[in-house]
Amino acid sequence: MTQIPDLPATEGTAGANTAGESHSEALLEDPQFRAAVVDLLGALAYGELIAFERLAEDAKMAPTLEDKAALAAMAAAEFQHFTMLRDRLAELGADPTEAMQPFVRPLTEFHERTAPADWLESLVKAYVGDGIATDFYREVAQHLDPKTRQLVQEVLADTGHAEFAVERVRAAIERDPKVSGRLALWGRRLMGEALSQAQRVAAERDALSALVVGGMDLKGFDLAEIGRMFARLTENHVRRMAALGLSA
Repeated sequence: MTQIPDLPATEGTAGANTAGESHSEALLEDPQFRAAVVDLLGALAYGELIAFERLAEDAKMAPTLEDKAALAAMAAAEFQHFTMLRDRLAELGADPTEAMQPFVRPLTEFHERTAPADWLESLVKAYVGDGIATDFYREVAQHLDPKTRQLVQEVLADTGHAEFAVERVRAAIERDPKVSGRLALWGRRLMGEALSQAQRVAAERDALSALVVGGMDLKGFDLAEIGRMFARLTENHVRRMAALGLSA
């Protein structure tokens, strides 16, 4: 893809950037908001670190050298995302290791419960399972300060895994239609586990819970908004399953 060179900032653009930075700094002066941002970045950073490890492991199951190379490139991209999040945490004055620590146990348990049995299950997990997590974090990111929101959106960008997974799974189903039933059940299980995981993580972190329900200014849980959010997550899951050629 041809890269478009950066244009010099105009006075208006520079003013807008300055205003955005000032807004970010003002929001982060709120201790509860800052704690929520650190929690979110900590969860994302550990998630990216695990994604790097998983892709490296998945590469071992890849049937071809082409697949191994593709997964290695994706793993490298995930590690780059991790370093960006780590650097942002340090910029905020937080210890990245301490920020990630609360999420080690719940995320590790999730991946232990959803360990794929083979290459195809690993592809479905990467596309469906990670997709649910990505949607969840994007929902939360709407309530972040501008600078952190931009970073979160950048690290959640697809590294090419979506197209890769869809092509391989569809090809496998075309070769052997019987695998679709097993993979559909696997996708449904991932959906249930991922939603439960998102609820547990948010419930255990008070500041993060406030972001999940719509921002730091809300008093208590907005159950209606939570319901709408999980409805959106479910709709996106159905679309991803359809893209794989599987029923949700």
